[in-house]
Amino acid sequence: MSDRLRFGIFMAPFHPAGENPTWALQRDLELIGHLDNLGFDEAWIGEHHSAGSEIIASPEIFIAAAAERTRTIKLGTGVVSVSYHNPYMVAERAVLLDHLTKGRFMLGMGPGALPTDADMIGLDQSQTRLLLEQGTDIIIQLLRTDDPVTFRNERWDLRNAQLHLRPYSDFDVAVAAVASPSGPRLAGKHGLGLLSIGATQAAGFDVLGLHWDVMEERAATFGSKVDRNAWRLVGLCHAAETKEQAYKDVEYGMAQWFDYFQHTAAFPQMDVGTSVTVREMIDFVVDGGLGAIGTPDEVGAQIDRLWKQSNGGFGAYLMLAHEWANPEATKRSYELVARNVMPAFQGQGFSTLGAKARARAARPALAEQSMKAVEMMTAKYADEVAAKAH
Repeated sequence: MSDRLRFGIFMAPFHPAGENPTWALQRDLELIGHLDNLGFDEAWIGEHHSAGSEIIASPEIFIAAAAERTRTIKLGTGVVSVSYHNPYMVAERAVLLDHLTKGRFMLGMGPGALPTDADMIGLDQSQTRLLLEQGTDIIIQLLRTDDPVTFRNERWDLRNAQLHLRPYSDFDVAVAAVASPSGPRLAGKHGLGLLSIGATQAAGFDVLGLHWDVMEERAATFGSKVDRNAWRLVGLCHAAETKEQAYKDVEYGMAQWFDYFQHTAAFPQMDVGTSVTVREMIDFVVDGGLGAIGTPDEVGAQIDRLWKQSNGGFGAYLMLAHEWANPEATKRSYELVARNVMPAFQGQGFSTLGAKARARAARPALAEQSMKAVEMMTAKYADEVAAKAH
């Protein structure tokens, strides 16, 4: 475990259907640049093809554009829906991005969240997780070895497949998990990272410890190693200077976000209840532990709670990019997290507070010494002037 908790975002993204998509996508790119300037560590970008809200169809293309606007933030597919793609092509694109970003790329994989996506390409929901397992096996072999892959199922036909370009770096590879053990099973098998997307959902929160138990069991079975530092938890939050201001901020877009999960996205794992008014929605988030809406201290308390529930800690806290607030208030929320929350989890808050405390404790004695030193120099100068006069 690292003593420094990483911070980042998980961007689906979520935009109201009917809104100007060109501007929305530019706003997403601008947000990534803003986070880079604030010192955030990671940004994970989603892949979706239906329902009109999560409008990034290729996280790889988006990452290529974002990489040119940023300097240090790492950029990951959060996630590429492996069941939709030939796994050889997933590996090829990952290696290309690893080179283009000079090691700032991360590969996140999942089965595909929206049933409406899979339905359009002739995939039944019963197929997606098996395809993810088969695809991950192939991708990991291609990335980690030079051995050719021959594999055939009803969707893919690989014949002595090998990458003609080796990775630039040993980049992070992670698998998504919501509430079921399928993600941890796969991550444990290959020693990969885990993206717990439903970490603060009632079901997800209850099984955080179980997720890690599954990881360790699978790792022991297959002789791999798992690292809590590669475990990332996704949560909800919005911060403002006061709780009242935070509540006012989220009146901007919370209702449309809830409506999307209540009535549009066929994603039952993301249960947001039946709230109708914004205040009911806020209460659902805060009272149910789904997220933190309030001051930076309340965001920090939410992360503390997740840390304890994980039974040993994790490596990164990713905020779900939800646009509950307008663009200005959204950027301000990330600024407050960077300014007031991140230092407490990255050693900088403790360090500077400790230095302040030491200086405060020593101040009376040092101030007295300083005054005596001034008095001594004043007296010495007076003696020099007197001696000169004689």
